[in-house]
Amino acid sequence: MSRPIDGPETGAGHAGHRLASLTLVPKSDAKATMKDFKSDQEVRWCPGCGDYAILAAFQSFLPELQVPKENLVIVSGIGCSSRLPYYVNSYGLHSIHGRAPAIATGLAASRQDLSVWVITGDGDALSIGGNHLIHALRRNVNVKILLFNNRIYGLTKGQYSPTSEQGKVTKSTPYGSLDTPFNPLSLALGAEASFVARTIDSDRKHLTSVLRAAADHRGTAFVEIYQNCPIFNDDAFAPVTEPGARDEHVIRLEHGQPVRLGADREHGLRFGPLGSLEVVPAQTAADGSLLVHDAHAADPSYAFALSRLDRTDFAHTPIGIFRDVERATYDDAMSAQIDAARARQGEGDLEALLAGADTWRVG
Repeated sequence: MSRPIDGPETGAGHAGHRLASLTLVPKSDAKATMKDFKSDQEVRWCPGCGDYAILAAFQSFLPELQVPKENLVIVSGIGCSSRLPYYVNSYGLHSIHGRAPAIATGLAASRQDLSVWVITGDGDALSIGGNHLIHALRRNVNVKILLFNNRIYGLTKGQYSPTSEQGKVTKSTPYGSLDTPFNPLSLALGAEASFVARTIDSDRKHLTSVLRAAADHRGTAFVEIYQNCPIFNDDAFAPVTEPGARDEHVIRLEHGQPVRLGADREHGLRFGPLGSLEVVPAQTAADGSLLVHDAHAADPSYAFALSRLDRTDFAHTPIGIFRDVERATYDDAMSAQIDAARARQGEGDLEALLAGADTWRVG
């Protein structure tokens, strides 16, 4: 059993109480393990679903947070991915379609002693939930959003989703999709997200490292996870997951390191004349023209340019942390505003507010 650190600003249930971080200490020497975060519910996804791998990585990572189970909240919407709260032994909420970011915002803003995670999918987050997602990102609420992207509607049996490629033949697009797909990372960066990353369900080491970085970030952390749906969209990400192909296609982003790709890291990236990124042989590039990755660049233009490398054929696909910058959080700003109002006016009077000068009687 664990508890939050003692201190003058760690009280729960008071919007004016703030935690500088979510570091917690145990009451005893016993340390939580992956088993402690497994619920008694039978895990029910289709055989081979990438959600199993993500769940296992998530459960094995949670003890690192040193956050007690009662201070961990997982909020989901609707979809295959949204079953995940059932399988984690913590507080969880299986909410309504697309609204998980809104519910998580309320929790995170009013209870800053909580570690709040949103589990969503490409349909749940980018279709009916698109409005809620972009506003959580721009507000920089202290929540972690994991978007499982399988480029299909799996729960409702294989309709095209907002990330399905043009021409995709599905039950709802028998002659091929006409829609231009969303690029989730470009969308997040356009909404001023302060932490944006991408990882892959089958790469557990990389997935865990990204989860760790997201948890350490103060503010909204947005993580897109390529997730295979073996029933309705099998091998959708084969170019970046198959051993024989992935080295040619995947660009692994590491802060402070040269951006390279290819089996022998023989290619690099540089900016073209109009600001887009282009792949060039590293040996023939002019000195200083090749990029060294900077995840902490204040201007999001560079991270946005990286996100635009995405193509349907996954020819050059970056994974890792695109952007990780410090920005004021909504939670802290709201708490400061409430504290300032109390200092000026004292405790509010709800009845006086409801019956104030701006009300009138009709008839």
